[in-house]
Amino acid sequence: MALADAKPMERNEAGIQTAISILKQRFSERLQTGKDIREQHGHTITYIPNQPPDAVIFVKTTHEVQEIVKICLEYEVPIIPFGVGTSLEGGLNAPAGGISIDLSQMNKVLEVNPEDLDCTVEAGVTREDLNTYLRDSGLFFPIDPGANATLGGMAATRASGTNAVRYGTMRENVISLTAVMPNGEIIKTASRAKKSAAGYDLTRLLVGSEGTLGIITEITLRLHGIPEQISSAVVTFPSVEAACNTTILAIQSGIPIARIELLDALYMKAVNDYSNLNYTQAPTLFTEFHGSKQYVSEQIASFSDIAQEFGGADFQWAEKQEDRNRLWKARHNAFYAGLNLRPGAKGIATDVCVPISKLADCVIETQQDIEENNLIAPILGHVGDGNFHAAVLIDMENPKEIEQVEAFIDRLHKRAIKMNGTCTGEHGIGQGKKNYLKLEHGAGCDIMRMIKQAIDPKNIFNPGKVIPDF
Repeated sequence: MALADAKPMERNEAGIQTAISILKQRFSERLQTGKDIREQHGHTITYIPNQPPDAVIFVKTTHEVQEIVKICLEYEVPIIPFGVGTSLEGGLNAPAGGISIDLSQMNKVLEVNPEDLDCTVEAGVTREDLNTYLRDSGLFFPIDPGANATLGGMAATRASGTNAVRYGTMRENVISLTAVMPNGEIIKTASRAKKSAAGYDLTRLLVGSEGTLGIITEITLRLHGIPEQISSAVVTFPSVEAACNTTILAIQSGIPIARIELLDALYMKAVNDYSNLNYTQAPTLFTEFHGSKQYVSEQIASFSDIAQEFGGADFQWAEKQEDRNRLWKARHNAFYAGLNLRPGAKGIATDVCVPISKLADCVIETQQDIEENNLIAPILGHVGDGNFHAAVLIDMENPKEIEQVEAFIDRLHKRAIKMNGTCTGEHGIGQGKKNYLKLEHGAGCDIMRMIKQAIDPKNIFNPGKVIPDF
């Protein structure tokens, strides 16, 4: 595929086999080389071809990761970190072969500090596991990318999701990291202090580096108090433009919406069919408000006035937890629901993000592009922060259609960048979006390449990802 830079890279065959032999003696049955498990660890739920590693090792401690890194460094063998495999841009593939380090068994909550509103967890803890652990503490971790991803993977990809408009992304919610670096050293990037002016911000350097600079093994995270009142609503609109303009005005008016998600009419049809629901098949906002009872009531009143101004109607409110869970489960299942719009097709879930003032323009132009090219591509967005997704359904056996879809995705990314946005709000770069990084960052890519070369001179950490021409 032209857009996904998933070409095979030169393999160090002798080094790989030597390292596997040594590591097999050390890790025994925790090192697996079966075809199915290797393909699972190169797995991607988008259209990028699978490039499996040569072996998978299930680790339990930071020091085990360190051992593997030192051996792989000696024999110049690539290493690809793996959480639960929710990467969307080929970030788990092994284009030069090598070792996949599976961190899913590093799944302990190490420390919770309620007074400081923070906790420290191992990289394999999932966001749902953490919130289950915190349930009786009155605290929760708000970042919700939809999939039950590991927190290590979420930090590595700078994950975002439905709550980002109120609580920020992983970038704002990671306080410190423990990581194994390409030279085999273990570092801690910061203390638990709420702020620091001490040296370079190594935490932010590793957050979003997609396993190319370090393997994250522990994370210290910000926590938040569970709101006294949570109220969700579904609101329909006469057009996507009206829904976007409602979002823009609500944000500009300072309403602290916790979640505000857009699904276009086609996506609402898919969600209704998949989840056996009966929402109106029209552009729809899924919203949620957090705070005290009085504060939430004020937020709802203000938002309702704005929504009605743009033709919002058919408000359906959910205050009971089971009703909210049902609503948000339907939203989180949207990708899989969309696949049913064209059985047998492959879904390309791509995303962009633009300044909130450009949101309506970008979404409308994208919808026109989809219609003009007769594509099936429902749109969904975390529109409170200008981020939206197009789930393009493609027949992988039709070369002309592949070319047409690639051209559409190319226009979408360039459209967002031209509007002073980004080619990815939360999916990351991986292999799939490498060709757009230079267009977005220009000479900044040269600085990124210099950082990568300085930290990982042998290019063994997740090679072939993020940095163009590297």
